[in-house]
Amino acid sequence: MPLIAPSLLAADFANLQRDVELVNRSEADWLHFDVMDGRFVPNISFGIPVAEAVSRHLTKPLDVHLMIVEPEKYLAAFAKAGADHLTVHLEACPHLHRTVQQIKELGCEAGVALNPHTPVSLLEDIIQDIDIVLLMSVNPGFGGQKFIEHTYEKVRKLRAMSDAVLIEIDGGVNLQNAPKLLEAGADVLVAGHFVFSADDPEAVIGELKGL
Repeated sequence: MPLIAPSLLAADFANLQRDVELVNRSEADWLHFDVMDGRFVPNISFGIPVAEAVSRHLTKPLDVHLMIVEPEKYLAAFAKAGADHLTVHLEACPHLHRTVQQIKELGCEAGVALNPHTPVSLLEDIIQDIDIVLLMSVNPGFGGQKFIEHTYEKVRKLRAMSDAVLIEIDGGVNLQNAPKLLEAGADVLVAGHFVFSADDPEAVIGELKGL
């Protein structure tokens, strides 16, 4: 049974507490929280004060995805704000091992994210130290994009590298591609637009959970 992580990026920003409480009531396992800085990716999203506000109402783990340059400068602040998992991009971390150790010292699960063009083989020397690998199945920065089909092959390669790491998929996930992702070896499905644009988001979360 997959872990389901609705993405707050697709929620109603004027009603974040309402949508966080919807996630609390649902069968979701985590809440995915995308942080964008307008530099690593072209968009800007939430920051530390919003993470803190969300975590006050959230009863499930807060899965923070840092799509930012120099993430090591902000890890402690996000951990203090309530992050349970901190995921950084391999492409943004010249000293990735050090950054992963820093996340663990803060008491959080350590995740590493890869953009669509980045091969999973680059994780070979660090995979034993990380808890989560997040594979971007769209180009990071904007919600509602089309799923990149090559992701299935990346999942299979990554699963062959490690049985221990959780494989998280972020971008364009829906009821059509989710079964194939799980079959390839994925563990965690991030769904944003697909959940929050639905007439009944809780029912959609339940359908994904039941796969």
